[in-house]
Amino acid sequence: MLPSSSSSLEYQRTEKVTNLHFYYHDIKNKNNPTIVQIVNTPKNVPNEFGSTYVMDDEITEGPEMNSKNIGRAQGLFGQASLHGIGMFMLTNFVFTNGTYAGSTLSMLGMNPVSEQNRELPIVGGTGMFRFARGYAIANSLYSISSPDNFVMEYNITVYHL
Repeated sequence: MLPSSSSSLEYQRTEKVTNLHFYYHDIKNKNNPTIVQIVNTPKNVPNEFGSTYVMDDEITEGPEMNSKNIGRAQGLFGQASLHGIGMFMLTNFVFTNGTYAGSTLSMLGMNPVSEQNRELPIVGGTGMFRFARGYAIANSLYSISSPDNFVMEYNITVYHL
C-alpha cells in the first residue's frame, strides 16, 4: 500500500457555489400519499414524540403541483422534540430533470417546523454536487387544495467541486 496525500494531486479543482430554489410537496391523503407514518407514538407520550415517517415527495420549480418537476425529496423524518414540533430529518434531494439531473444533495438535521426561515445543514452530495457542504433555508407553505397537503419551500446554498 502506498501512502497518498492531497499534495500529490496533478491539479486542483476550483470550488463552486450554487444557489438553488425549489419546492417539495408532502401529500398525506389516502389515495396517493408521498409520506407514510412508519412508527406510531405510544398513547402516553406527549407531542407525538417518536412518530417517524418515510417520504418520497415531488420537487418542483414552483409551489404549484403542476410546476415543472425537477426531482424527488426522499428520506426519513421523525418528531424528535418533547417541546414543540421539531422534526429530525434525513433527506436526499434527488435531481432527475434539468441542469442537475443525476445529482443529489443530502440534508441532515433538526427542523423546527413551526418556525419560518429554518436553517438545516447540507452535508454531502453526488454528481455535480460531489463534496457538497452548505445550508438550506426552509419555509412551510400550506396547500389551499387540502389540509393534508403541504408545500415546503427551500433556498439552498451549496459549495461543491
